Amino acid sequence: MNSARRNLLFPFCRLQRPGVALSRPRFDAHLDRTWSLYRAKDPGANEDTYLDGLYALDWFVACACLDKDNGAWEALFASRTGRADCLLVDALRARAARLYPRDEERQEHAVAEFWGQLLVAEHGLATLARYDGQRPLVPWLIRVFQNAHVSRLRASSGIKSLPDDDVVLPLPEAEPSEARWHDEFVTAARDSLNDLSDADLLLLGLRLRYRLSQREAAQLLGVHEGTVSRQTDKLRDRTLESIRSRLADRGWTGDDLHGLVLKEMAGVLLDDPRLGADHLRALLAARGKALPSGE
Repeated sequence: MNSARRNLLFPFCRLQRPGVALSRPRFDAHLDRTWSLYRAKDPGANEDTYLDGLYALDWFVACACLDKDNGAWEALFASRTGRADCLLVDALRARAARLYPRDEERQEHAVAEFWGQLLVAEHGLATLARYDGQRPLVPWLIRVFQNAHVSRLRASSGIKSLPDDDVVLPLPEAEPSEARWHDEFVTAARDSLNDLSDADLLLLGLRLRYRLSQREAAQLLGVHEGTVSRQTDKLRDRTLESIRSRLADRGWTGDDLHGLVLKEMAGVLLDDPRLGADHLRALLAARGKALPSGE
């Protein structure tokens, strides 16, 4: 990997995170390791692309946590997330409360179990060891936590589980949102769809209406799975930001759209004719593609 950029990156991280003690040899070893993780997802990527997208300070803290550095763990525990500026552990508890409503014991167990799995895993890599630094660490951890439990809920209902880094699909039994914001949210969500390109609509339709995995969507579209992952992330973030902005213009003062998204978003998307089966088939046909037999 580019030695000049390494030489600049190491002192930058140490200056910005003076309480985190990661030695230069361990820094280099982790950089090689996470570059390998990234390259496995996208073999066509180059080192400069990886470094350009690296969330260096988040990556630095995660790597030092893997090396069991106390300063890194203190930084992670003190991390804050979202517009509500709440601690990471509080954000995890909030997700657990939505996943397991009225079951405080299960909520606490879910959060405690997740912290334990950051460094230890029964199968495969520990959670932090899967982080390649290409996304902000705290939202990524919350996403992995939620997806793991979404998969458990889906499995208990006989539905195929989600990969750990997959998109979060709407959950059943979401807590009801304030009734007065129902119509406003639906309107904002529908408006946000007007900004999507045909490529965005096709990806969204394949992932939501046909429930294709990232790998299945990538194979159908003839692109790399990492490309689908990045496009999905950008699509999700852009859509949610559009909805937040539209709701703010209408007087929304809430910090968390999670409940509204879980309760309303799937219905809005599936009701939109541009995400209907006929239109999606037409979009695929325009690319010389077709859904697999039986879809």
